[in-house]
Amino acid sequence: MTKIRTITFLCLILFCTTDLLAQTPVKGGQKSTSAKQVNAGLKPPQSQAPKPIKVVPDWAKSANIYEVNVRQYTPEGTFKAFAKHLPRLKEMGVDIIWLMPIYPISETKRKGSLGSYYAVSDYKGINPEYGNEMDFKKLVDEIHRLDMKIILDWVANHTGWDNPMMQEHPEWYTKNKKGEFQAPVADWSDVADLNFKDEGLQQYMIDALKYWVTEFDIDGYRCDVADMVPVTFWNKARKNLDAVKPVFMLAEAENPEHHKEAFDMSYAWEFHHLMNSIAKGERNAKDLDDYFKKNEERFPDNAYFMNFTSNHDENSWNGTTKERMGDAHKALAVLASTVPGMPLIYSGQETGLDKRLRFFDKDTIEWQQNHEMMEFYTKLLTLKKENPALWNGAEGGQMVKLKIAENDKVSAFVRTKYLADRTNYVMVLINLSNEPQEIIIQNLKQYGFDFKDAFTMEEFDFSGGKKEKKKKKNIPLSQSVKLDAWGYKVLVK
Repeated sequence: MTKIRTITFLCLILFCTTDLLAQTPVKGGQKSTSAKQVNAGLKPPQSQAPKPIKVVPDWAKSANIYEVNVRQYTPEGTFKAFAKHLPRLKEMGVDIIWLMPIYPISETKRKGSLGSYYAVSDYKGINPEYGNEMDFKKLVDEIHRLDMKIILDWVANHTGWDNPMMQEHPEWYTKNKKGEFQAPVADWSDVADLNFKDEGLQQYMIDALKYWVTEFDIDGYRCDVADMVPVTFWNKARKNLDAVKPVFMLAEAENPEHHKEAFDMSYAWEFHHLMNSIAKGERNAKDLDDYFKKNEERFPDNAYFMNFTSNHDENSWNGTTKERMGDAHKALAVLASTVPGMPLIYSGQETGLDKRLRFFDKDTIEWQQNHEMMEFYTKLLTLKKENPALWNGAEGGQMVKLKIAENDKVSAFVRTKYLADRTNYVMVLINLSNEPQEIIIQNLKQYGFDFKDAFTMEEFDFSGGKKEKKKKKNIPLSQSVKLDAWGYKVLVK
């Protein structure tokens, strides 16, 4: 009996010790990661993040996204006129076309001469200013023929004040203490809030979402103010949509819970505001590090983030990229295209859009052919497509800080993707200040010296011309890089 007790006691010690070691945190507060995980380029397990149970469409893994403001895109403001730009967008490397709301706009309480795109009067209708059903079907077919995808902007939280639902189903709307319909936000006086506690409303909304997939073969949705609609509804909607065809879902929100069942991609709002602050000199590279560390802990590995320097809201209400970011706008566009996430380009950014587009009235984009920004964005989109290390979610490579002397003005990191036949590296060095910087890369040997500049495709010289040629090797004696004010280097191999 004593012998049995001794063996039992020893087993308990062994079990507890093993369990304790498995839970012992390493530096940074994260659980230790196995060598197998590190060598495979995988991120550590994210215990705090919800485990997703939906599948991201395979075509999205290397994709970028382009937002189209149909009203302002051309003088005509129609589907037919916009379609003429598709070959150019394809050549630029665009993958996903996101159309701002295409539905009829309410006239009651309308703002401006044309109204807000987001004051929907008919969820299954098309704004006659843009064209008709046949025009839209031809646009979708042409986008698909060019091997691109199309998602629609969906406004589930509210409708315009003359939407027939208001008369036919008043119970579908939120009411104040007087029993009156109400706006979701005081400033949004042109729309009325919907009540998603009503099952009838939820079923109607799901049927309307399915309509555009079944009838026009669209590929998914960007969902307006997604946090103002219950997650349970989005979960139900995603299941119903995926039963028709696998869709891609983008939430205008930054909520980890959305990624469990409903959404593939969230807005990187915090990152966007952080970039605006960096451009003003108020934040720095350390703040970036903190942001990415926090996101790794909060979101699952296959969560996509939409990274942007502009969109329809930012442009109209907060200013152009040049207004908000000044001389930093290119450096921050490079940052947004190389950190984890999917880069967004808003209508006109590729032509150097330098005005705030009016939101409620006609205000056509002034297109300039062969603008320098066209080539700039083409190179950025090509860079992402050709380097798996920059792909989206779990398909992309782990981002690791480079070892440099303490310098909070420079963001320096490597993204690494281990493939069956090779390892893909993308090294990114960005000066986040208006003064020149010089950095010494202390762990360059870990990655090798044979990198090429992604913008010129020429071999990059880390040495400044000082190389050791012993044993037929070109090894830099110095591993320093100089960066101009708001300068950047993107190196690949």
